[in-house]
Amino acid sequence: MWDSVDSLSNQGIDLMRETNVSIEVGSFGTVSGVISMPDQFTPGTGTGVVLAHGAGNDMHNSLLVAVASGLANAGFPALRFNFLFKEQGRKAPDGREVLDAAWKSAFAFMKSHSDIRPERMVAAGKSMGGRLAAELASAGELPADLLVFLGYPLHALGKKDQLRDAHLYDISIPMLFFAGSRDALCDLELLREVLSKLKAPWDLEVIDGGDHSFDLPKAAGISETEVFARILSRMVDWLS
Repeated sequence: MWDSVDSLSNQGIDLMRETNVSIEVGSFGTVSGVISMPDQFTPGTGTGVVLAHGAGNDMHNSLLVAVASGLANAGFPALRFNFLFKEQGRKAPDGREVLDAAWKSAFAFMKSHSDIRPERMVAAGKSMGGRLAAELASAGELPADLLVFLGYPLHALGKKDQLRDAHLYDISIPMLFFAGSRDALCDLELLREVLSKLKAPWDLEVIDGGDHSFDLPKAAGISETEVFARILSRMVDWLS
């Protein structure tokens, strides 16, 4: 089903449209997605971005919405989607098989979409969504050209001695990491140590004062909109 809504960019120059879609996840069911599409786009060209949400949110997360619409206004088609547990109103994430199936189904949906079929594919994710993309890419199960992590969960809360880094060393495609300096799930010093050992090209953008969701203390005097704009700007520059 296609329900298009035109949206102006922040500059009031470009137009993009958002379309609700349904994505089949094999025998597990169907999930919802939203495609943010540049007003002017030639199928079979450019770079498409798939955005996956984290364990505690869904595709309507304010950061993902801002990034998707901003990317479209910058000329990059973007697809954000729900994992099945959120689609079905459950709090606990699905098992790994179902999570992986949803990621791969969303990726394949965009890659083969008749109106998009981008030359390059980017897998991007918030927290859990990014970690899953990294693990799938390292195993050769997600044929992305680039990876973007919006708050990488390098370790669980209070468990800095148990890093989730093993799969990162097997990745060969370029990666862009966004990290808040107050992220309780990604110690910056530990992240920098991990990045220094990677064989793939990487970039790191630190949001000073930001937590795992890039929220800043009120005393910083910086709005959520400003933080998201910085993330979007850096991402667009990197993709370009």
